Order: sequence, then structure tokens, then C-alpha cells
Amino acid sequence: MPWTKTDARNGSRTMDDQSRNQEDGGWTPAEAVQLLRTALEQGRDWPTCLLETIATWTAPEEVFRGRRLTYFLLGEAFDWLLLAERLCASVAGLVPKEEVEELLFTGRFPSCFDASQLGPLLGGDKNRGQLNFFYGVTVEEALQLAAELEVHKRHASNGVHYLDDYTDEAFARIYGSSRSELLTAFRQEMGRPNRRSANLAETNEFTYWLFKYRLNNSDKAKIASDTRKGLLQLHRMREASGVGPLASLPLMGED
Repeated sequence: MPWTKTDARNGSRTMDDQSRNQEDGGWTPAEAVQLLRTALEQGRDWPTCLLETIATWTAPEEVFRGRRLTYFLLGEAFDWLLLAERLCASVAGLVPKEEVEELLFTGRFPSCFDASQLGPLLGGDKNRGQLNFFYGVTVEEALQLAAELEVHKRHASNGVHYLDDYTDEAFARIYGSSRSELLTAFRQEMGRPNRRSANLAETNEFTYWLFKYRLNNSDKAKIASDTRKGLLQLHRMREASGVGPLASLPLMGED
């Protein structure tokens, strides 16, 4: 028997069916949290409960405890760790604090959880979305940093040490235009005012837009080279911070 919204409110069933009966409009955030709370109180392992709850989530953004949280960037990239943080905050005391902090900082569940179940538990659309976020935001930011470091190294080798911002030159290397020009183009496309500042959600959306811009305006060899450069830089950053190397990941386009 599938879950109903009444069951979610009453906490009267488990999530054994993946709790995906959304024919009546989908779960509200409050109902999704109740779903998670009920499963945890029944003693099920928290990573599986969390991912099953994330799989039922439908709100692209919300205001939670005074913060506007955007989970789906441009309808394609899914920031699942931001949603995981929000859900765990709602059931504090039912999930182990240190293990949750490890997940949010490193992206890793405890070793007792089979990480290969991430995709199946999230489901096809959300798994594709989290891969879009990984390559389109996390790796893209690392690529930008790698390009800035290359520019800095070149200037330093030529005896130029007084520059403190290499962003525009790095962006020109990757995208062929300055950051300010690209940000203006992004905001025009989105129908947004060209403000002097950007919040975290818009910054992430801009980064994802740049990722798509790069894919649409570079040849295949440069796309592959730049993506490898971003992954290598991300690997270095994780190693330097003690997080450890990246786990093997499917290529873009794979489920």
C-alpha cells in the first residue's frame, strides 16, 4: 500500500516503497520532514532515510529559518548537500552530528553506507541533477581557480607581483570574455537587474551558466582538457585540506 499525504502527517507508515506516491501533488516540505523523522524513529539507517526523503522533495527553493535556500539551479543542477543540510537541521538529535558534519564537509557518508546507492536512492532525475551540480558548479569553480593560478604563475615568472586580481584574465582564457561581460550577459538572459553584488544562489547559478556556455562555445578537445584541469585542481584542494581524493564518478551524461 503506497504512502498518502495523511500517512506522512500521521507518521503511520515507513518509506519501504520509496514513499513516492505523489499523484496528489507531491510532498510539502513539512510532510517530507515528517517522513524522515518517522523513518529515523523506527531505527532505520540515517543515510538511506535522508536520500529517500531527498528523492521525494519537490520544492526548488524555500525560506528556512530566515535563509533563502535554492536547491535546483536553472532547473537542472541539484544542490543535494544544501538540501541534506536543511533536512538534518530539522531532525537534529535523530542523526549523528559528527557524521552529518562529515557529509556536509566532504560529501561522504559513513563507511557503513554503500556509496554506490546514492544514485539509485536519489532516482534518475535527481541523480542527473546532482551530477550537473558537481560538474557545473563544483568542478567549474575549481577550473576557474586553476586558471587564476596559471595566470598568477605566468605573471610572477615575468617579475610582475603587484596584481591582486586575475579573474578577468582567467575568465578570458576559459570563456573568451571577462567576468563582468559574462555576468552582464547572464543577467540579461535571466531578465535580472545588473546589481553590483550577488548572493550565493545567484553566484552558483552564474557558475552553472558559465559551464553550459563553455560547453556550447568550445571545441570538444578544449572541453575535455578544461574539465580534466578542474577535476585535478579539485583533487589537489581536497588532498590539501585532508578530505582525501575524489571517489570515482560517472561521466557527464551517464545515470
